Amino acid sequence: MIKHKILSDSTIKKKLNEHYKSFDKSCISPDPVQFLHKFSEEKDIEIAGIISSVFSYGNVQQIIKTLGKIFEITEYKPYEFVENFNYSKDAEVFTNIIHRFYTSEDIARLFRALHRIYTEDGSLRQLFLLYYFPQEKNLKDAVAFFSRNLLDAARGREEASQGLTFMFPDPAKGSACKRMNLFLRWMIRKDEIDFGLWKEIPTDKLVIPVDTHVARICKELNLTSAKNISWGMAEEITENLKKFDSRDPVKYDFAICHIGMRKLKL
Repeated sequence: MIKHKILSDSTIKKKLNEHYKSFDKSCISPDPVQFLHKFSEEKDIEIAGIISSVFSYGNVQQIIKTLGKIFEITEYKPYEFVENFNYSKDAEVFTNIIHRFYTSEDIARLFRALHRIYTEDGSLRQLFLLYYFPQEKNLKDAVAFFSRNLLDAARGREEASQGLTFMFPDPAKGSACKRMNLFLRWMIRKDEIDFGLWKEIPTDKLVIPVDTHVARICKELNLTSAKNISWGMAEEITENLKKFDSRDPVKYDFAICHIGMRKLKL
């Protein structure tokens, strides 16, 4: 069992703030959020965000490679592509793209879901806000309903494949929902990296996106006592980060993740 040096809260806060300030727009690569920065229109950014987050698992270079192929297919006009997407005619454009658990059919169904949502609801923001209630502690329930709605839209009348089920995990079943929380961080927070498009939701409702990198660093900083990555671990880390910034605890996510990815010294 690895024992970590116990640091004071003031020391942890100082370290985290130093790393937070050291990362800005100029050093985001390699990270899926780099694709969102290619756009200026809100709907383009929003669609680029959900696509980039859905594929954000595994080796980061493979993630960037897959996303590059997908955005090339959209001709870097994601909203226009989604608006005009016809599943029966256009699904074949993804034939040669496979990303770990996702088949080309899963990817086509993702775009079918996005087309349906932007046609019927107007935007992902409008859909999410249907399930957001300000009195809730965090976004757990909203994420659960949002993910289920996206999954239903993607699978249509067919059974949900393993890939589609993985795309839209459910926090009610214990999943940390790293990719969905990442998408929400991009949409709700505002700084050089994140976009702050969904102004209706305060940043203190966010839950940190937890993957192996974030979990390892947070264990080293004694921000979690949980052994396994789960929604419970994500909530525990978020609550501990509120000691350092009660209004915007998830601002530390990018730095924590990249400390782990780039094997930087804490």
